[in-house]
Amino acid sequence: MVNITATLSTLITANHILHYHKVLDAMGHVSVRNPANNATFFIALQMAPAIVSGPEDIGEYLVADGSPVNGTVGGYAERYIHSEVLKKFPDVNSVVHSHSEDVLPYTILDADEVQVESTYHMTGFIGDSVPNFDIESVYNASDPRDMLVNTPYLGSELAKLFEVNGTQPTSPLHTVVLQRGHGFVTVGASVEQVVDYAYYATSNARVQTTALLLNGAAGGGGKVKYLTAQERRDCRNMNAWIAFKPWGQWVWEVERSGIYENSLGSPPEG
Repeated sequence: MVNITATLSTLITANHILHYHKVLDAMGHVSVRNPANNATFFIALQMAPAIVSGPEDIGEYLVADGSPVNGTVGGYAERYIHSEVLKKFPDVNSVVHSHSEDVLPYTILDADEVQVESTYHMTGFIGDSVPNFDIESVYNASDPRDMLVNTPYLGSELAKLFEVNGTQPTSPLHTVVLQRGHGFVTVGASVEQVVDYAYYATSNARVQTTALLLNGAAGGGGKVKYLTAQERRDCRNMNAWIAFKPWGQWVWEVERSGIYENSLGSPPEG
């Protein structure tokens, strides 16, 4: 029997973890597909992640078009990021959208000059390439240029950049997609996994930036050696099963921080 209380408790704690580790600030969001009804998903209402504290702060929306169900009001304008990714990829069950300032510089640099690369073993999931969604290229003439993915159409255009995995068409080829001048989106099979990916995607950006700065300070004559294709693949497999280890620590941290409240109690252990 599906335990929706456990699902919502996990989602609440995910908001706290992502805020605690500065992946989300007052903005950004994390969602989870409803395990009792894969046609809907849960996401916090229009509020800062740190103050999400109970089921009254969570809304339920249709995967088909992002519209609210069960009287939900006050949802995020950008929930269509989540609905369209979940619709396109049935194997994805959780989505994070972040405005991380560690990642943002990579969204506005020319990809021919600098691309996001997997820098260490915890970031093999980043894969061979990271697409960058430039919303300017898909705006309709009447759309406000506010950079927000706030319609099903814009969400669908973003979701396309994850691309279909040729060997498993219900899964995305990419795990992370950048958004020019906005942030990034990452996806996972579970809340625990997507929180892991979001945390390490921001960590990877910090490591890459530091490596590039050090190389530049040394005159630029050195070579930054990223993970090889084989290392990325093998580390990605490792990343998939190890996600529950940091999750347990992160839960421990936020529950003892004195900052956050989760009226549903501690999420179940993975």
